[in-house]
Amino acid sequence: MTQETLITPLGGLVGQGMIWSKPKPDWRSGHYELRLGDERLATLKFRSMWGTFATGETAEGRWTFKRVGFFQNRVTVRASSDAEVGVFVNNWKMGGTLELPDGRNYRGNTNFWMTQFGFTNEDGQPLVSYRRIGGMTALSAAVEIEPAGAELRELPWLMLLGWYIAVMLHQDSTGIVAGGGGGGS
Repeated sequence: MTQETLITPLGGLVGQGMIWSKPKPDWRSGHYELRLGDERLATLKFRSMWGTFATGETAEGRWTFKRVGFFQNRVTVRASSDAEVGVFVNNWKMGGTLELPDGRNYRGNTNFWMTQFGFTNEDGQPLVSYRRIGGMTALSAAVEIEPAGAELRELPWLMLLGWYIAVMLHQDSTGIVAGGGGGGS
């Protein structure tokens, strides 16, 4: 896989038809790319195909994601400085809550079949939507930044977090990650 520099900020892509998927020659790895046409906008790379630690990158920066816990599982989001920028708490009822250090919360929602996922703000306005999540050999989804999400300073890592959660839900439903976390890192 060739290394491309990520140069396009995500905030200006409201309503664009982006796609999260695995790169073609790399379909067996734990690497994913967000693309708009031929342009790569973001990457999410799992350290191990069976683990829960991943690193995501956009033109705006780099973050890490790690699911911890079994019955009370949550996902921590850290900036490259290792500062925690958010925690997604799964409530096992088709979604969860993203808690930010400044006290704001976003709701994460999925449908019964886990073919859709999205974040909404405290007023219920959609921020980022993931649709048609699935795939027989490689997971993919159509992604859209909603108008209310465009100006969020956390939009870049929110886009990554939503895909990270979709991958974890898919792995859980197919039995890839056993024991609530796939053995760690």
